[in-house]
Amino acid sequence: MTSTARPFLNRRLAEFGTTIFAEMSALAATTGAINLGQGFPDTDGPEEVREAAVRALRDGRGNQYPPGPGVPELRTAIADHQRRRYGLSFDPDTEVLVTAGATEAIAATLLALLEPGDEVVALEPYYDSYAACIAMAGASRVPVTLRPDPERARFRLDLDELRDAVTDRTRLLLINTPHNPTGTVLTREELTAIAALAVERDLLVVTDEVYEHLVFDGAEHVPLATLPGMRERTVTIGSAGKTFSFTGWKVGWVTAAPGLVTAVRSAKQFLTYVSSGPFQYAVAEALALPDSYFDDFRADMRAKRDLLAAGLADAGLTVFRPAGTYFVTTDIRPLGESDGFAFCRSLPERAGVVAIPNAVFYDHREAGAPFVRFAFCKRTEVLADAAERLRKAFSH
Repeated sequence: MTSTARPFLNRRLAEFGTTIFAEMSALAATTGAINLGQGFPDTDGPEEVREAAVRALRDGRGNQYPPGPGVPELRTAIADHQRRRYGLSFDPDTEVLVTAGATEAIAATLLALLEPGDEVVALEPYYDSYAACIAMAGASRVPVTLRPDPERARFRLDLDELRDAVTDRTRLLLINTPHNPTGTVLTREELTAIAALAVERDLLVVTDEVYEHLVFDGAEHVPLATLPGMRERTVTIGSAGKTFSFTGWKVGWVTAAPGLVTAVRSAKQFLTYVSSGPFQYAVAEALALPDSYFDDFRADMRAKRDLLAAGLADAGLTVFRPAGTYFVTTDIRPLGESDGFAFCRSLPERAGVVAIPNAVFYDHREAGAPFVRFAFCKRTEVLADAAERLRKAFSH
């Protein structure tokens, strides 16, 4: 008797299997290659922040379920941070929600705000959880592709293409700046145009700003919620992991108008309910660190970017110099390659380095085929070693 059992995975998630990050990290482990694929630091963040977590554990704060919206100290610290950095005023009791990292914030927000049949316009390439969360909500994604601009060594948003992507079924725009994986930081002019489109078409906007403190070379991070007409229609997502180098703590947050936060909380309470109790107290202290911390952190990452970018260029790749995040996108075609998947799968053996093929972040896989992403959130000596390995493997 032959089995006719249906596949276990539901149709909405059928296109999503094991992530490329798991595959590449496994390759790094089996080959001993330097892992510049997944975006996590190889050092811990500030000692005083780590000690704040230890203190919370010892004092019994957060060892049991914290409040559903997040501990008051952290919600107040998030509101203070938004006011101090950007002039945005949020009520910590009704307009701030703590989540299990930005990934849960994205999931809860999209599940809360989307109906089956809605369309979401998102900037492609995009972080892989965007596509999965849109699918889980029963909505459809409509990608607007950032195009490579080799002359300016960046990826560019076509505002006309963005406008044309909006239809009567569009529910929200999903914006990420600073942008992973391309490193593009949308300009004030670009964001102003996005805001005008959202107001004109009465759209919600979800903006992923987890790399807000990692902008370089005079680039400016402009929160979309600061622009005219956007305060009441924008859900802003932030995270402690990228800014303080404690990605394992999984502390993220949402700031938005009360009605939007209530909606997101309605979904979030049935996902994790609560998380990261003691770490919430530590992140509250981290957000109150002096400006010198954020300045030094940014300068350190800029130096690491420059080190890796120079090594990639010396190896013969075309480098798109990121204005933000901690990723460098490269074009492999100068090496005679055109398939990022094949390149990344062979790279550990050829050069002893692991990277991520950008095509996994595209619906239009062919558009991302020749691009490969490298993470530079690693120790200087690790980056120098990786750069030298790449030079030896590809320089002639």
